[in-house]
Amino acid sequence: MDAVAQALADPIRREILRILRDRTASAGSIASAFPVSRPAVSRHLRVLREAGLVRDVSRGREREYHIVLGALDELEAFLRELRAESPWHRRFDALETEVHRVRRQRRTATLPPSLDDTKRKKETA
Repeated sequence: MDAVAQALADPIRREILRILRDRTASAGSIASAFPVSRPAVSRHLRVLREAGLVRDVSRGREREYHIVLGALDELEAFLRELRAESPWHRRFDALETEVHRVRRQRRTATLPPSLDDTKRKKETA
Protein backbone atom coordinates (compact mmCIF):
# COMPACT_ATOMS: atom_id res chain seq x y z
CA MET A 1 0.00 0.00 0.00
CA ASP A 2 2.86 2.41 0.76
CA ALA A 3 4.36 2.02 -2.71
CA VAL A 4 0.97 2.66 -4.30
CA ALA A 5 0.40 5.77 -2.18
CA GLN A 6 3.87 7.09 -3.00
CA ALA A 7 3.34 6.42 -6.69
CA LEU A 8 0.04 8.30 -6.62
CA ALA A 9 1.63 11.27 -4.86
CA ASP A 10 3.13 12.63 -8.07
CA PRO A 11 0.85 14.55 -10.48
CA ILE A 12 2.63 13.25 -13.59
CA ARG A 13 2.16 9.65 -12.48
CA ARG A 14 -1.52 10.32 -11.77
CA GLU A 15 -1.90 11.75 -15.27
CA ILE A 16 -0.14 8.70 -16.75
CA LEU A 17 -2.73 6.52 -14.99
CA ARG A 18 -5.52 8.67 -16.44
CA ILE A 19 -4.08 8.13 -19.91
CA LEU A 20 -3.84 4.38 -19.35
CA ARG A 21 -7.34 4.19 -17.88
CA ASP A 22 -8.83 4.51 -21.36
CA ARG A 23 -6.27 2.68 -23.51
CA THR A 24 -2.92 0.97 -23.60
CA ALA A 25 -0.07 3.19 -24.71
CA SER A 26 3.58 2.98 -25.61
CA ALA A 27 6.21 4.72 -23.51
CA GLY A 28 6.83 7.10 -26.42
CA SER A 29 3.20 8.16 -26.72
CA ILE A 30 2.96 8.63 -22.96
CA ALA A 31 6.15 10.73 -22.96
CA SER A 32 4.81 12.93 -25.76
CA ALA A 33 1.94 14.00 -23.48
CA PHE A 34 4.28 15.68 -20.98
CA PRO A 35 6.70 18.60 -21.07
CA VAL A 36 9.40 16.55 -19.30
CA SER A 37 12.12 14.45 -20.88
CA ARG A 38 11.57 10.86 -21.99
CA PRO A 39 14.00 9.55 -19.35
CA ALA A 40 11.93 11.34 -16.69
CA VAL A 41 8.75 9.70 -17.99
CA SER A 42 10.56 6.35 -18.03
CA ARG A 43 11.40 6.82 -14.35
CA HIS A 44 7.75 7.62 -13.61
CA LEU A 45 6.69 4.48 -15.47
CA ARG A 46 9.21 2.44 -13.49
CA VAL A 47 7.77 3.72 -10.19
CA LEU A 48 4.26 2.85 -11.36
CA ARG A 49 5.42 -0.59 -12.50
CA GLU A 50 7.19 -1.30 -9.20
CA ALA A 51 4.06 -0.26 -7.28
CA GLY A 52 2.06 -2.72 -9.38
CA LEU A 53 -0.11 0.00 -10.93
CA VAL A 54 0.96 -0.66 -14.53
CA ARG A 55 2.28 -3.59 -16.52
CA ASP A 56 4.25 -3.51 -19.70
CA VAL A 57 4.45 -5.85 -22.67
CA SER A 58 7.20 -5.80 -25.28
CA ARG A 59 5.88 -5.07 -28.77
CA GLY A 60 8.90 -5.15 -31.03
CA ARG A 61 11.14 -2.29 -30.01
CA GLU A 62 8.52 -0.60 -27.88
CA ARG A 63 6.90 -1.35 -24.57
CA GLU A 64 3.15 -1.06 -24.30
CA TYR A 65 1.74 -0.14 -20.90
CA HIS A 66 -1.66 -0.83 -19.39
CA ILE A 67 -3.16 -0.02 -16.01
CA VAL A 68 -3.63 -2.59 -13.22
CA LEU A 69 -6.52 -1.45 -11.05
CA GLY A 70 -6.20 -4.34 -8.61
CA ALA A 71 -3.16 -2.63 -7.10
CA LEU A 72 -5.52 0.00 -5.66
CA ASP A 73 -7.60 -2.48 -3.64
CA GLU A 74 -5.63 -2.27 -0.40
CA LEU A 75 -5.48 1.53 -0.50
CA GLU A 76 -9.22 1.76 -1.28
CA ALA A 77 -10.02 -0.53 1.66
CA PHE A 78 -7.90 1.64 3.96
CA LEU A 79 -9.66 4.82 2.79
CA ARG A 80 -13.09 3.21 3.25
CA GLU A 81 -12.07 2.26 6.79
CA LEU A 82 -11.04 5.84 7.54
CA ARG A 83 -14.31 7.22 6.22
CA ALA A 84 -16.49 4.75 8.09
CA GLU A 85 -18.41 6.23 10.94
CA SER A 86 -17.36 5.05 14.35
CA PRO A 87 -19.87 4.05 17.02
CA TRP A 88 -18.89 7.22 18.84
CA HIS A 89 -19.99 9.34 15.89
CA ARG A 90 -23.54 7.95 16.14
CA ARG A 91 -23.55 8.45 19.91
CA PHE A 92 -22.50 12.07 19.59
CA ASP A 93 -25.24 12.64 16.99
CA ALA A 94 -27.79 11.15 19.39
CA LEU A 95 -26.47 13.33 22.22
CA GLU A 96 -26.75 16.44 20.05
CA THR A 97 -30.36 15.56 19.20
CA GLU A 98 -31.17 15.09 22.88
CA VAL A 99 -29.58 18.42 23.83
CA HIS A 100 -31.69 20.23 21.21
CA ARG A 101 -34.84 18.46 22.44
CA VAL A 102 -34.21 19.42 26.07
CA ARG A 103 -33.48 23.05 25.12
CA ARG A 104 -36.71 23.22 23.13
CA GLN A 105 -38.66 21.79 26.09
CA ARG A 106 -37.11 24.30 28.49
CA ARG A 107 -37.91 27.24 26.21
CA THR A 108 -41.50 26.04 25.83
CA ALA A 109 -41.86 25.54 29.60
CA THR A 110 -40.69 29.11 30.38
CA LEU A 111 -43.04 30.88 27.92
CA PRO A 112 -46.19 32.56 29.31
CA PRO A 113 -49.37 30.57 28.54
CA SER A 114 -50.51 32.87 25.71
CA LEU A 115 -47.09 32.71 23.98
CA ASP A 116 -46.87 28.99 24.66
CA ASP A 117 -50.03 28.32 22.60
CA THR A 118 -48.77 30.51 19.73
CA LYS A 119 -45.40 28.77 19.75
CA ARG A 120 -47.02 25.34 19.68
CA LYS A 121 -49.21 26.29 16.71
CA LYS A 122 -46.11 27.39 14.76
CA GLU A 123 -44.26 24.15 15.54
CA THR A 124 -47.15 21.95 14.39
CA ALA A 125 -47.80 23.96 11.21
